[in-house]
Amino acid sequence: MSSPKPTLDDLRIERRPETAGSSTSWLAVGALLLFGLAGAAVWWHGHSNAVEVQTAPARQIAGSDAQRTVLNASGYVTARRQATVSAKVTGKVVEVLIEEGMKVKEGQVLARLDDSNIKTSLDVAQAQLDSTRLSLEETRAQLKQANLEFTRVSGLAKQKIASQSDLDKAESDAMTLRARLSRQEVDITTAERQVTLWKQQIDDMVIRAPFDGVVTTKNAQPGEMISPISAGGGFTRTGIGTVVDMNSLEIELDVNESYIVRVEPAQPAEATLDAYPDWKIPCKVIAIIPTADRQKATVKVRVGFDQLDARILPDMAVKVAFRETAGAPASVTRAVLVPKNALQSQDGHDVVFAVQNGRAQRRAVTVRDTQGEDAVLSAGVTAGERVIVDLPAGLKDGAAVKEKKS
Repeated sequence: MSSPKPTLDDLRIERRPETAGSSTSWLAVGALLLFGLAGAAVWWHGHSNAVEVQTAPARQIAGSDAQRTVLNASGYVTARRQATVSAKVTGKVVEVLIEEGMKVKEGQVLARLDDSNIKTSLDVAQAQLDSTRLSLEETRAQLKQANLEFTRVSGLAKQKIASQSDLDKAESDAMTLRARLSRQEVDITTAERQVTLWKQQIDDMVIRAPFDGVVTTKNAQPGEMISPISAGGGFTRTGIGTVVDMNSLEIELDVNESYIVRVEPAQPAEATLDAYPDWKIPCKVIAIIPTADRQKATVKVRVGFDQLDARILPDMAVKVAFRETAGAPASVTRAVLVPKNALQSQDGHDVVFAVQNGRAQRRAVTVRDTQGEDAVLSAGVTAGERVIVDLPAGLKDGAAVKEKKS
């Protein structure tokens, strides 16, 4: 028996219905592709509009340098020994031998006053002394003669040739001359002292340096009157000039009384003159003046230089960083250095902008000190982070940035 012939129905392919899970997976893949494309578009748009900035790394300071500062204060360089040189008496200046900046030695002549009247008085006193000395010599001669006369009369009186009256007169004459001689010797001493007095007054007309130093001001000119006291008006000077002992330079600081506990005698410190910001000068505390200023609520502190330098001048402005003394507990603050031009002041606070994942990130920082062109930060930035220097105008927190290639 033969098999049946295939029909058209036998050639039909049966299709099974698709499951719901397969449809969902295709939708998820499509969504991911769309999100990826959108993210790429956003990334491309953000980086294509990124602001190009210049950056610098925050540098760690060694613990021995950064951990010792306990207080910062500002003050001025002062001279412990300085003098406005004047005369002992009022007189007219006839010669001034100083100029500003001149170095002088102790006893060096600085100026001379008019001494013509005093010299005349000295000449008179000297003449009186000479006259007294001549009178003394005359009296001595007369006393010698009187003594001889008294001896002769005494001999005659013993021989009953001279009377007692003659003897008494001879004795009286001798005694009178002895008294006159004694008085004239005292007169000579007085005259000599008078001459010495006028010579001293002539010497007082010469103004000398009281100690080694440098002339900082010249206050008088030849022809002006000078007086050790204020004579009233504006035509009498009270000094020839000012001499400063440059070996006595030190720093005077006004430290807030709330922080004076951080300062102690012989404490090491580091001074920085405003005129030389890159020059660190070792120094130490000389003394803490044991009184406070009730108006300013400060205590005066004297700081001495370990070694003086010709660049240090009186009245220079100076900043002092007081260091921890030996044995003091070390600070745990990890300070870093950043360029000063990375600092910005916003809303009364110091801030910097750090670069984080291609974005500018605003950071509030604490500025502890300055070192030349750098600022010492004790908080806000860690070592190794890159901060934006010369911040572009209008740069906002979170803005896309890209670093310039050096």
